Amino acid sequence: MAKTFPTVCPCCGSEMKGQALHCPGCDTTINGTFELPLLLKLENKDQEFITSFVLNSGSLKEMASQMKLSYPTVRNMLDDIIKRIENLKNVSND
Repeated sequence: MAKTFPTVCPCCGSEMKGQALHCPGCDTTINGTFELPLLLKLENKDQEFITSFVLNSGSLKEMASQMKLSYPTVRNMLDDIIKRIENLKNVSND
């Protein structure tokens, strides 16, 4: 199983921030405090849905067929992700 990037603190539930980036090619490390990109703040299942959406050229009909779900169900899934993204944007703008 692949490791996933933690976006929420397992101890207190606060949003995690990046502190260091490392290049294994040249062994350069950059330290600081970095905001996570918006899409990385989403759960893995939402990221996978968005990836599938892009790979299917935005066709919910094709996604519904692949996922063996109805079009309205897939549309509702997209609407839920849109709401989560809007909530994340509102939190980061505060």
